[in-house]
Amino acid sequence: MTQHLYILTGASRGMGLAMAEQLLSANHFVLCISRHTNDALAAHAVKVGRQLEQWPLDLERSVEAAATLAQWLNRCKTGSFASATLINNAGAIPRIAPLSASDPGDLARALRVGLEAPLLLTAAFLGATEPWNIPRKVLNISSGLGRRAMASQAAYCAAKAGMDHFTRCLVLDEALKPNGAKACSLAPGVIDTDMQVQLRHADAADFPDQGSFVALKANSQLASPADAAAQVLAYLARPDFGRNPIGDVRD
Repeated sequence: MTQHLYILTGASRGMGLAMAEQLLSANHFVLCISRHTNDALAAHAVKVGRQLEQWPLDLERSVEAAATLAQWLNRCKTGSFASATLINNAGAIPRIAPLSASDPGDLARALRVGLEAPLLLTAAFLGATEPWNIPRKVLNISSGLGRRAMASQAAYCAAKAGMDHFTRCLVLDEALKPNGAKACSLAPGVIDTDMQVQLRHADAADFPDQGSFVALKANSQLASPADAAAQVLAYLARPDFGRNPIGDVRD
């Protein structure tokens, strides 16, 4: 079998959507997990004659999402795919404010979508695909904010820092196995997405770094979602992918 399986979260917009579109350009089976399906993406898959599934799942319900993925993978026959890759791209940014002024439900959602869901989906993916005896990869989309602190961003920074560290642990686990998966937590650079709009329009009194995000846009320093997606997928395809558990597309 020459078809490659790609499972991608947060694929309905932004860089996730661009990655899905680019993955569909090759001989891949692409499974997208997002809160909403994307009609244009479905039409694109039909146009290029590629296999696409879209699951409208809220990753805040991470236990349910992981169980659904495990059940689907367990129904796949061994030999169905030449390789399998999970890309944990989905994230959630709560209202930009100091921790003391944050809504508990908002914080919980950011941590469930940004950290708990990737952890559980990765566990489900690895457990179900381990008997397949094919190359497997886990790509976690991290952020520079997982590696440096920023005021009024406690939940988002914590989720990305946790993603980085669980990836380090995962790499240690998989290195002990005869056909262990390769994994990396990758910072994709600064991208012109809805999150950047939120950061630029935050109240400067609550968000001391607001001006720097305004400057990124004004100085044309933001990558387009399509360009960022191409860089991320090129990094994923590198022969040394997984050698370093923590990466940056600019490395």
